[in-house]
Amino acid sequence: MKVVAAMSGGVDSAVAAARAAEAGHDVTGIHLALSRNPKSYRSGARGCCTIEDANDARRAADVIGIPFYVWDLSDRFHTDVVENFMDTYAAGETPNPCLRCNEKIKFAAVLDRALALGFDAVATGHYASVVTKDEGVELHRAVDNAKDQSYVLGVLDEQQLRHSIFPLGDTTKDVVRLEAARRGLLVADKPDSHDICFVADGDNAGWLREKLGDRAPNHGGEIRDEATGEVLGHHEGTFGFTIGQRKGLRLGTPAADGRPRFVLDIEPVSGTVTVGPRERLAVDRVEGDRLRWCGTPLTPGTVLDGDRVTVQLRAHGAEHRAVVRVGEDRFEIDLIDVAEGIAPGQAAVVYDGTRVVGSATITATQRVPA
Repeated sequence: MKVVAAMSGGVDSAVAAARAAEAGHDVTGIHLALSRNPKSYRSGARGCCTIEDANDARRAADVIGIPFYVWDLSDRFHTDVVENFMDTYAAGETPNPCLRCNEKIKFAAVLDRALALGFDAVATGHYASVVTKDEGVELHRAVDNAKDQSYVLGVLDEQQLRHSIFPLGDTTKDVVRLEAARRGLLVADKPDSHDICFVADGDNAGWLREKLGDRAPNHGGEIRDEATGEVLGHHEGTFGFTIGQRKGLRLGTPAADGRPRFVLDIEPVSGTVTVGPRERLAVDRVEGDRLRWCGTPLTPGTVLDGDRVTVQLRAHGAEHRAVVRVGEDRFEIDLIDVAEGIAPGQAAVVYDGTRVVGSATITATQRVPA
């Protein structure tokens, strides 16, 4: 097959490209230029889209012996990922830009361009596995639970999965690093990227304050205690908060019971942030829309229940046993295992054992009664 290998400049994508080439595929490496202004790229290993990363990817392609190109998708990235990130925070919700990037950029824009150019598939360094069966393709968790990335791939549909290759799904991270060193790839010991690639210093609130400007729903408001209604402090914009947050609240008045407070609710219209004790973060029901099926869609009215059915509500969060009811373009999820601090805007990814069934964007949660 003719394969495009998306090379971020990290060790995972380099080894994935090398494995794809070693498997006999005709591989071309590409690096995605996602910033409109290259000078705004952060330096070092904090992000995944820096100038250093582009150079690392090119050197890895040279070692592997494959052609290498840079694809400029900065406009598409800004519209589909950055703008979505700002709009979601402005609405008092919590986005997942990595998930949105996979959906809109890596497995939509990149795959569409690759297919148009005559390629058959896109290979990436994600830790997940695609399993082909007579009835279709399935997305499964990686063997390395600590690195599994099936959650952020839960937005891929069956057609996209048919053209996706994840060579690292059967391998642990320590083995990948050893293999990179054996292959002579200089990124073998490169630290993993973290934080959001387009927020240069990792300060989400500061970045949003600067970029939103007049688009922000507010530039200040009250922080109120849920139980007493008392004003415990003030803030500079609801966009700087997410459900479950404890740090950075800067409460001027301690709560009456002296216990730590966590963000329970964000109301962008009034500018009110509601806080309460940790136990009030407990959630036993989640609703979501914008269903994306990783395989054959399920019929509305279907109920998923049983020991194998779980839901993951954060990129690196735990699995929760659940009963999932399928509606018209929505999930209703009753959690058997209570979750904590779940925010609208995040994704709910449903699993049957290791297989990803599908995902939805969380629209509402129900807290466990006090």
